[in-house]
Amino acid sequence: MFEFFQSLAEWYMQHMNYWTITLLMAIESSFVPLPSEIVIPPAIWKAASGELNMYLVVVFATLGAILGAMFNYVMARWLGRVIVYSFAESKIGKLFLLNRTKVEHAETYFNRHGRSSTFIGRLIPGIRHLISIPAGLAKMNVKQFVLYTALGSAIWHIILAVLSYSLYTQQELLKKYMHEVSIVLLAFGVIFVLYLIWKYRKKNV
Repeated sequence: MFEFFQSLAEWYMQHMNYWTITLLMAIESSFVPLPSEIVIPPAIWKAASGELNMYLVVVFATLGAILGAMFNYVMARWLGRVIVYSFAESKIGKLFLLNRTKVEHAETYFNRHGRSSTFIGRLIPGIRHLISIPAGLAKMNVKQFVLYTALGSAIWHIILAVLSYSLYTQQELLKKYMHEVSIVLLAFGVIFVLYLIWKYRKKNV
């Protein structure tokens, strides 16, 4: 899986344009676990250098998110709960890092927060690309689904764009303190791994 995403990232960097941004963001909003954080920041950096338009990056990224979310919505609405959950538990589903628990979590979130969850859920990691599945299962109104998805996606993409542009403007500062930044990131990485080990052991005690 890592090799696949590495190859995809290399391809994206060589063929970056508004249509590839749309394509990858559509994939990101489907059940494929492709983080938007590896799609938008490089595009914003390219826009900051004058090769793309920053506003159009956000527009086409949002368009892609809507297309991917609509794919999940239509498939869930058409296939129904039994088949969706069966797919999540299948070998193919697990290949895409899906499982019953994740789908149940997304459905519980949707049932708890109602239609607005398609808006709020677009801002929450782990829920973002799955929230359209329970919306489809619940047969949510299509117009409302598209509206809330578009608004939530646009806000998230604007946040990513602003952060990415700010990072781009601080390149000299980053170069100056790269060693310190690397140490901090490494420390956070070690802490995160230790947390996962602790959580795993606690779960299996």
